[in-house]
Amino acid sequence: MLTGISISGYGQSSLYQTSKYKELDDNFEIYNKNLFSASKYEFDKFRMEDLDNEPQVQADFLHAVSALKIEDPAASDLVYYFMRKYPDHPTTNQAAFLLGEFFFEKRNYRESIRSFQKVNLSKVDFEQGSEVNFKIGYAFFQLKDNNNAIRYFNAVKQQNNQYKFDAHYYAGFIAMEQNNFPLAITDFKEADKSAFYANKVPYMLAGAYYKQGQVDDLINYAEPVLANMRNLDRREEIHLYLAEAYFEKRNFSKAAANYDAFVNARRGELTRAQIYKAGIAQFEIQNFQRATDYLKVSAVDNDEIGQVSSYYLGHAYLKLNNIQFASNSFNAAFKSDANRSIKEDALINYAKVNLERGSFQDAVNALDTYLNNYPNGRYAREAEGLLTDALINTNNYLRAIEHIEKMPRKSDRIREAYQKVTFYQGIVYYRDKKHDLATTYFDKSLSTPIDRDLVVQVHFWKGENFAGKGDLNQAIRAYEAVQASRPRANDPYLIKSYYGLGYALFNSEQYARAEVQFRNYVDRLQGRPDKENYDEALIRLGDTYYVQKKFTDAQNIFQRAIRERSDYIDYAHFRSGVVFNFQNRNNEAIQQMNMLINNYPNSLYLEDAIFQKAQINMEETNYAEARDGFTRLINTRPNSPFIPFALEGRAVANFSLQNYNATIDDYKKILENHPNSTNAQAALVGLQESLALQGRSAEFSQHASRYRSANPDNRSLQNLEFESAKSLYFSNSWEQSIKAFEDYLRNYPQASNRSEAVFFIGESHYRAGRKERALEYFYQIDRERASPQRLRAVQRIAAIEMENKNFQKALPYLRESARNARNQIEEYEALNGLMQAHFQTSRFDSSLVYADRVIALGSVTGDAIPEALLLKAKAYQRSNQVNQAEETLRSLINEYKSVQGAEGLFLLAESVHKKGNFNQSNDIIFDFSGPYSSYDYWYGRSFILLAENYLKLGEEFQAKATLESIVERSTNQEIRRMAQEKLSSIK
Repeated sequence: MLTGISISGYGQSSLYQTSKYKELDDNFEIYNKNLFSASKYEFDKFRMEDLDNEPQVQADFLHAVSALKIEDPAASDLVYYFMRKYPDHPTTNQAAFLLGEFFFEKRNYRESIRSFQKVNLSKVDFEQGSEVNFKIGYAFFQLKDNNNAIRYFNAVKQQNNQYKFDAHYYAGFIAMEQNNFPLAITDFKEADKSAFYANKVPYMLAGAYYKQGQVDDLINYAEPVLANMRNLDRREEIHLYLAEAYFEKRNFSKAAANYDAFVNARRGELTRAQIYKAGIAQFEIQNFQRATDYLKVSAVDNDEIGQVSSYYLGHAYLKLNNIQFASNSFNAAFKSDANRSIKEDALINYAKVNLERGSFQDAVNALDTYLNNYPNGRYAREAEGLLTDALINTNNYLRAIEHIEKMPRKSDRIREAYQKVTFYQGIVYYRDKKHDLATTYFDKSLSTPIDRDLVVQVHFWKGENFAGKGDLNQAIRAYEAVQASRPRANDPYLIKSYYGLGYALFNSEQYARAEVQFRNYVDRLQGRPDKENYDEALIRLGDTYYVQKKFTDAQNIFQRAIRERSDYIDYAHFRSGVVFNFQNRNNEAIQQMNMLINNYPNSLYLEDAIFQKAQINMEETNYAEARDGFTRLINTRPNSPFIPFALEGRAVANFSLQNYNATIDDYKKILENHPNSTNAQAALVGLQESLALQGRSAEFSQHASRYRSANPDNRSLQNLEFESAKSLYFSNSWEQSIKAFEDYLRNYPQASNRSEAVFFIGESHYRAGRKERALEYFYQIDRERASPQRLRAVQRIAAIEMENKNFQKALPYLRESARNARNQIEEYEALNGLMQAHFQTSRFDSSLVYADRVIALGSVTGDAIPEALLLKAKAYQRSNQVNQAEETLRSLINEYKSVQGAEGLFLLAESVHKKGNFNQSNDIIFDFSGPYSSYDYWYGRSFILLAENYLKLGEEFQAKATLESIVERSTNQEIRRMAQEKLSSIK
């Protein structure tokens, strides 16, 4: 190789010292000092002089080379000119080589090839010739002309030289590209003998072995290389080749380790097929968590890899006890048609998983699909058995019933399942107060009496259903059917039947028969911890004795209730006092009334007790005490129906005490405020007597006239018209009723029952749907403070204003309704309204108070407690009392599998989601959602929230699978729309 240029052969004579040769030598010295710009200048000037041939050649040559060194734009032209000018001069070979090197270093491979090819290899040494061939080959390689490149590389490979290993390496590379793997392996093995290529060849050689399918050679070569060499080029890809080789050899442990080594290097990405194989390798060595990391990535597309990935992903999640994820994965595998065998397996596994996690409706749908698609499939017999279990446990009972009724052949197991699900659907209709439908499904259940214990339950709930409908005769027959079935003595439904039958008989005024049932009930429950309805039944037993005038027995029962601190202790005191009064034990009677009055100021029986105590004092001629009792009732309960009688009692007491003016005043109040009361005539007589004693008889005529006006002679005709109008009302003829009552009021404008007629007009408008018109009449009654209809009007005003969302207007009427409620239903309706109205007006503390009062009343209606719990939780949420809200929601969903519970489940899961506890939110949905699947809106909202949790957790595959399932299966269009929107946002 030309590394420098020297000039020799000339003597150092004085002639030399002044000759052109000395100038040439001086210029050459400048060149050797790398002063190429100066050298170019000097040689350019020198070569223009009159020179001999050899100096001229040297000057032209060094001028062109200096131009190359400084990268003069004209340098290549100068060299080419030199080569054309001196084609046969030995220096021309050097010029071609130097020009080739210049272009090679500048990566101008085309010009490099052109220049190198002008080197006459026969005139250069072996090493320089090898260099020229290699660089021409490399230039062709860079220009993608592999055919020419390999020709030059092969020339270099034939003998030992410093470029031999380079030639083998690049020749191997070309052989790889041409899929000539045996030749590539041969070349790379040669290149591997070079220290320079020792770190580079292993990747290429491993790839050649792998692509040739020589997996054993690959393993035998790559394992020791990886173990013994540190600074390998593309080490991670050698791991990948090994992973693929070991996977092919079914050595999953080493395959898994090498896939992980590639991934952990973070210098490349696996293909989807390789991700799938990495997941399978981890699955096979039972590293299930790591398997899911891979498989959930390869499962994203709907092709064969996606289907198989989803299938194995489902099994991996099963091993990890992640049932929900397993369900979604098997479902995704089933939905793909890539492999029908896997599709079938995935479907049966999906059904099993949903049975295990309690999603019985999903299991029913899957098993139904399996039996339709694979009637002779591998799992057909197993699917039939599983379907029976699923049908029994599903919450979509109508779907289960429809499925069973369509089955041409029904085994005993299927018939037993039918008995159960029809019973369960009957219970659903009963709770929804759809009594006729409930009866239909209870009868369907009784048509397949496989389970005798269930037959007893069905008869009992038929009785409850008829009782709820008000059909007491049918209820009695159903309860009697329970007892006629002769269940075991401790059967809970037998015991409950005593209570239900007792009430049906009591309300049918069959008191002797009711007595037997209530006695059976309380005797069975006495002393037991689970005394459901025991306290109430004990009181009713006392009432049956009372109405039969078995006063001693009645007294014993009421005293027993008092001793046992019954929930109805206030009523027991009252009724005990009444019985003592009948037994002429009035001191004891008064003691019982005092116990109620003094200890239970909020009792519904307070005014009864006050009135009764005053009456007893009258019997005992304790007139002052009687007067004070009547006064207390009049002052504290101005709307009580006892008022006219309390006024009469007080008048009589004052008369006996010779307080005649007070007597006169009370009789006047009866005649003025209660002219149509049954004691109005007695009051008129008493007034006449009292006025006479006071010498005021002249005043009597005006009161007598007022009485006659309120009670005219054509009383019978008036009553007939009034009762006729009432009949139209009770026959639901609202328009005719309104007209009849309006005619009545025109005919008898001063009628004592005018307010009652006004109330019926309002009620008729209300029933006809004209609530605003009805409200006018109810407000009219409200303004008549003394009207006996006022409390009923107040209750209606409260209800209508609540419906109109005029919550602030409703509040005072609700409060008055609550204060004056005469029974539990009225009290519940008022308290429930107060709870709702305070919530809607953002008075959450008050709403919470009334919610607790509603809950304390008990199950007055089927949804009373769950509604109160739900609203209580919402009030806590709106008050930022998150922990109390969640605690209340947990109570709700644990106790009530109703629509309120379904909403409560969503709110609880959402509350936990908002805290960022996404896994806990999912656990809540998984653990509790099963019983709520029939409430499609809230059930769907919960599972959309589940998908949102998955997205937050980075589980996009699970989120998409969940949303796709909702879109496919939900029957609620709003939920499907919400799920589709969410799904579209993540695709």
